[in-house]
Amino acid sequence: MTTTSPPPADLAPRRPQLRHREAMRLAATEYDRVVRALAALAPEDWTRPTDCPDWDVRQLACHVVGMAAMASSPRETARQQREARAEHAVRGGPMVDSLTAVQVRERRTRTPEQVVTEARAVAPKAARGRRLTPAFIRRRPFAGPQLVNGVEERWTVGYLVDVILTRDCWMHRVDLARACGARLELTAEHDGAIVRDVVHEWAARHGRPYRLELTGPAGGQWSSDRNGAGEPIRADAVDFCRTLSGRETGVGLLSTEVPF
Repeated sequence: MTTTSPPPADLAPRRPQLRHREAMRLAATEYDRVVRALAALAPEDWTRPTDCPDWDVRQLACHVVGMAAMASSPRETARQQREARAEHAVRGGPMVDSLTAVQVRERRTRTPEQVVTEARAVAPKAARGRRLTPAFIRRRPFAGPQLVNGVEERWTVGYLVDVILTRDCWMHRVDLARACGARLELTAEHDGAIVRDVVHEWAARHGRPYRLELTGPAGGQWSSDRNGAGEPIRADAVDFCRTLSGRETGVGLLSTEVPF
């Protein structure tokens, strides 16, 4: 099915394009899938390197669980943010790197079994915490600018809650599958919806004519107009997202970054 992409975004804080109810359906499903992926890991998988250069599988899993814990309650969000600010005062760099460093460090002594147990316990709480975030909170600007495509931009809290936290979990599930040579669970209903949202944001960010065909269960076809103009691109849907995330080098329109 061919769809027409939305117009380029303005300079206001970035808002989610997904409806909150749909975003929360995707969040709950993604948490379920990443828990299953972690539970299916063999003992030897936990020390394998991943596409995230600083993390092996265990460290990546600790980040995923830590981020879910952060989303589970305002109190835990505030606690992790305090710890991240203290970390950032020492190490500098992007604040998100300090946050993820805290999440990994706090779980450094846990066994794989303990990480999986925490994942099972915290996933439904994270889904609920995000679902119950009030609309007036979601409309607020998120603290601090974010660097995307070399430019600082502002996000709303809703963009983080409804979009980024699910994309982050999804992309790390991809990382896990690649690291361990495991089958990646993909469906059109779930993964296709995540990819479609990425495509629309990518198109709005570059604002140029294009024709896109993504293959695989999460794929589809999109174009900037109905006349077939624009740069033709054909790729696997997961590979497309990995490129936009910076895990692979993109050229042309594929050099436009989309945050995950």
